[in-house]
Amino acid sequence: ASGRPPPATAEYKPPVPPFNNKTAIEKVRMAEDAWNSQDPDRVKMAYTTDSVWRNRDTFVKGRDAIQSFLHGKWERELEYRLIKEIWAYTENRIAVRFAYEYHNKDGQWFRAYGNENWEFDENGLMAFRHASINDVSIEEKDRKFRWSSGKRPSDHPGLSDLGL
Repeated sequence: ASGRPPPATAEYKPPVPPFNNKTAIEKVRMAEDAWNSQDPDRVKMAYTTDSVWRNRDTFVKGRDAIQSFLHGKWERELEYRLIKEIWAYTENRIAVRFAYEYHNKDGQWFRAYGNENWEFDENGLMAFRHASINDVSIEEKDRKFRWSSGKRPSDHPGLSDLGL
């Protein structure tokens, strides 16, 4: 045996619990990158097949429901850009704060602020996600997340650096 963990598969998503500071931060950035892809097929694979979500006032259970929820989300939330930041962690739980910017079909920009609580199974898949989110209308000139679609560049400031 090489002593290395097995590669990521559909049912194994390292890093896996128990988390330490480095692996918890890595898990948060991986989630941010996946969500910034705006690919529901990719994002849903980070969750257990029976994952339970609360997202604002919506309750979702299972990968198919997650995929459907995300399709609708990104049809409404255009030019979506997200930054996540770790808040705290334990062996198999991570708390994050986040902000994302988007505009609706009428061109109105928003910045959404939120907190998430995550719980992972032994394979590094998220079994529970609880998200509380508030939207604030902003002007286009007040946007802070201005990278091209997709992954946030490594040199782009995080939430704390942006004063958020």
